[in-house]
Amino acid sequence: MTASRLNEDVENLRRSLGDLPSPQIEPPLIVVSGLPGTGKSFFCRKLAERLPSLVLASDSLRQTLFLHPKYDEDENRQLFPACHALIEELLKRGIPIIFDATNLLERHREPLYHVCEKAGAKLILVSVEAPPEVVQERLLARERGIDPEDKSRAGWEVHQRMKPRKEKIPRNHFVVDTSRDLSAAIEKIVRLIRK
Repeated sequence: MTASRLNEDVENLRRSLGDLPSPQIEPPLIVVSGLPGTGKSFFCRKLAERLPSLVLASDSLRQTLFLHPKYDEDENRQLFPACHALIEELLKRGIPIIFDATNLLERHREPLYHVCEKAGAKLILVSVEAPPEVVQERLLARERGIDPEDKSRAGWEVHQRMKPRKEKIPRNHFVVDTSRDLSAAIEKIVRLIRK
């Protein structure tokens, strides 16, 4: 991808953002990973209620760049470098960020580690999961359009296809089961960030 294309994409993503939270010294970058239907977006919204942060959701950002998203590799090669560049720019301005994307492969998470180091931000990694029956139920509800805030189009078939590709996060991270009460996990993350 050319530099001008990347700059144009970052500008389009930047324009799509609403109000930004107040800047802070050593802002956190909370990278939330998980398969479709595990509750990433719900968890991110709940965390942002407790910890004022900008939630950057790859599903929403994808729809900003692509009128009719295909969710293919070509699209990913355009979307994620733009997301990473935007995240770096915002972190350098002190904006706390929660990044909501599948982030299943370590090679997809590594650019975020580098962005965090360059920006002097605090990296927090969260792996989100839920029992298969809960995930399946959620994805069926998604197909029926029950949650208007749910921007993802990934269903059970996509979940099943992606599952074998999921790689363990080798760094220290939180594991959150979203079928349970989230308050204890959220409090631990808040305490770590405020330490």
